[in-house]
Amino acid sequence: MKRDLMFHLKAWQTDGDRKPLLLRGARQVGKSYLARELGREFPNFIEINFELEPGLKLLFEKDLDPVRITRDLAIALGKDITPGETLLFLDEIQECPKAITALRYFYEKMPLLHIIAAGSLLEFTIEELGIPVGRVIPLYLYPLSFMEFLTASGNERLRHEILHHDPAAEFPEILHNKLLGLIGEYMAVGGMPEAVQKWIETGNFKTCLKVHQLLIETYRQDFAKYAKKRKQEYVEMVFDSIPRLLGKKFVFTAVSPHVRARELRPALELLAKAGVVHIVYHSAANGLPLGAEVNPLVSKVIFLDIALAQSLLGIDYGQWILDPVHTIVNRGAITESFVGQELLAYGSPFMKNQLHYWAQEQSGCMAEVDYITAVNGGVAPVEVKSGKTGSLKSIQVFLEKKKNSPYGLQFSQRNYGMDKKIKQYPLYAVSSALAGV
Repeated sequence: MKRDLMFHLKAWQTDGDRKPLLLRGARQVGKSYLARELGREFPNFIEINFELEPGLKLLFEKDLDPVRITRDLAIALGKDITPGETLLFLDEIQECPKAITALRYFYEKMPLLHIIAAGSLLEFTIEELGIPVGRVIPLYLYPLSFMEFLTASGNERLRHEILHHDPAAEFPEILHNKLLGLIGEYMAVGGMPEAVQKWIETGNFKTCLKVHQLLIETYRQDFAKYAKKRKQEYVEMVFDSIPRLLGKKFVFTAVSPHVRARELRPALELLAKAGVVHIVYHSAANGLPLGAEVNPLVSKVIFLDIALAQSLLGIDYGQWILDPVHTIVNRGAITESFVGQELLAYGSPFMKNQLHYWAQEQSGCMAEVDYITAVNGGVAPVEVKSGKTGSLKSIQVFLEKKKNSPYGLQFSQRNYGMDKKIKQYPLYAVSSALAGV
């Protein structure tokens, strides 16, 4: 399955000033798959999984000399490790913290060796240990974006048309309707690689449902790995509550009126660190960076993947495939989450992307825009409409207050259009909107 991040991996492969690469992201988003795919480009690919082969951790205990480490690894594995010809992949590296520290010395003493590391729940180890600043390149991976879904499902031409379409002109109606149907498929299948692969191979939505359910159970089993026993209950409570609170200001009393926010907030932060959820922070949005004016106590939350969120809700999300137009109308919170997922996917892969929104709570003038994002050096408000019509009051209030914002973005079922300073894009065109096309 082709992933857009492979472009950056191949550029890294030929970079003369290459540093060890650290693939980061939630469990099961495809980190190991990407490393193995890149391994096909090398004469020699060696994969070490520290969970499956814990004995190899001992090779990092003596010292962190990369020359000795690679020599001993080659002996232990019975394989040559040759700089310039070998891609060394250290998977589940969080199980061997000293290997993380050793990455800096690979850069300093063996710069010709291609080395990639990845791991589940890696963020928790990094928080305790730190990473060698300036000696390792991070690359963040998310579930498949809608553009990647088009490529995977054999719709590369439609993807090309979206990315090169002039937003001043409407998309041909027949293609517009076809893409809304594909949006419906994506809303049901989601972007987790295994679910997408099952959909492509079988066209049977029930197989996707099984994948979603198993992934959710995997995330639940992880709670014990990063939450102390007495805190696991709170993590479970927040995890189960987030899907029904999508699109709303996240209030801890909505999770449980009987547990204090100071107990639940760390649970939410743990889930965010694990990559299972994304916190959408409120920002005053007076300029860039948006994170400079964040109110950490005011936020919304979206799930890692829209299909997993719906599985947790227990709703019949197969309707997305049968009747996408009406299902979009009836499930505005999921549609809003979809756009958030897209915004994350199309951000820079070299940093952990953050979502923001803006709200004004003044008597007689309540306004809220779903997201705010950086576009062409400015701050753009983003509104998501599940239908073809809807008020643009909030986005207009934002543009009146923030004179430095060049324009607003609206995503809906409608075709391309323009309403004063508000650019209207169809839901399938988030990628081109962010590129300023």
